[in-house]
Amino acid sequence: MPNQKIGSIQALFQNRLTTLEHLLKTAQTHFNDSELFLQKRIAADMLPFGTQIAFTCNQPRNFALWCKDKPADNLDPEVTAIAQAYEHITNTKALLADIDAADEKLTQVTRVDLGPGLYFELSGSDYVDDFLMPNFYFHLVTAYDILRMAGVPIGKRDYMMHLVPLLKQA
Repeated sequence: MPNQKIGSIQALFQNRLTTLEHLLKTAQTHFNDSELFLQKRIAADMLPFGTQIAFTCNQPRNFALWCKDKPADNLDPEVTAIAQAYEHITNTKALLADIDAADEKLTQVTRVDLGPGLYFELSGSDYVDDFLMPNFYFHLVTAYDILRMAGVPIGKRDYMMHLVPLLKQA
């Protein structure tokens, strides 16, 4: 079982992936199972919804691999089928569920390769806080925004669904 900090990062990724899955299901219903919505994008120079799913999954996926001392391994960004999108989410959740790393991992220096000849080195904590989390939320919010722009009936409650169980009525 992971230590407290690693475990809380793992839990955060798990429940936000549930949010991504909820957004995907809502879009699938809205578009009557047509897969064309996977190609919707906010702007011509931005990547489509399907790619946003893969990129959202890449962050927790690479976190889990990093916890296991394995190299980063990004998913295929060409998501053109609903089944493939669900598979990315399901496989990422399974990979996260199998983490067994100590919080000391967060003190280790980590190299992040960005492309041919480009990299930076960060502490494990900085890797999570300054690289993985911002990228994760960027792509999750972009996926949400694409669906909103496309007319899918979602709102803040759908994005913040992890707080719904905590709601109380006075």
